[in-house]
Amino acid sequence: MSLFRKIFGTSNEDSEEGNLSEYNTPKPSDLAIDDLFTFNFKKNGGKFIYCENLDEVKEQFENILEENDWFESEVLCYETKLFNLLDDNKLEYASPLAPKFFFASCENLIADEGSVLFSSNQIKQKKPNELPDNIVILATTSQILETKSDGLRVIKKKYDKDYPTNITAIKYFEKAQEEDFLTYGSSAKNLYLLLLEDL
Repeated sequence: MSLFRKIFGTSNEDSEEGNLSEYNTPKPSDLAIDDLFTFNFKKNGGKFIYCENLDEVKEQFENILEENDWFESEVLCYETKLFNLLDDNKLEYASPLAPKFFFASCENLIADEGSVLFSSNQIKQKKPNELPDNIVILATTSQILETKSDGLRVIKKKYDKDYPTNITAIKYFEKAQEEDFLTYGSSAKNLYLLLLEDL
C-alpha cells in the first residue's frame, strides 16, 4: 500500500468518487463526441432538436415559432442563406427595431463544454449580451468538435487568409441559480438548436 493511501485513505472510495461528477452524475468521458455535446449542451440549459432532413428543420422551426408566439414578428438575422426560411414564415428581418429572437448558423458546436462557437460571419461585431435573449441556431452534425481549440483550427483552415473576427462562444442557456466566478459577466440565452444530420 502506498504512503499516500495510508495517509489519505483507501483507493476504493476515490475510484467510486472518480466516476461521478460534482453533481453526482456519471462522468460522460466514455461518450461519443455527439453524445458528449448533447449531454453538456442540455446540462447548460439548451434546447436540442434533432432533424434528419430539411423538411424536419422547417417543421421544427415552425414549432418553435408557435411555442413562443413569434409568427409575423421581427428577427435579427445576418445570413442570406437563412432568409428563405424567414420569408416562408412571414418574419421581418430587414432592419429590425425590436427583434424577438436571433436566427443564425454557427461556426462549430463544442462538445467538451456544450457551447456554440460564433464569428463575425453570424453575429457581425455584436457581443453576446447585445444579442436578443432568444436564439435559434441551425447547425449540422458535422460541425460538432471536441474542444474549442479544434473549433479555432477548423476556422483557420476554412477561411485560409480571410479570417473572421469577433470569434466567441455562448455556453450558458439559462440563468445560473448561484452565480460564481465562472458565470460572472456571461449573458444567459434561451437557445434552441436545430441540429441537421449531414453525416
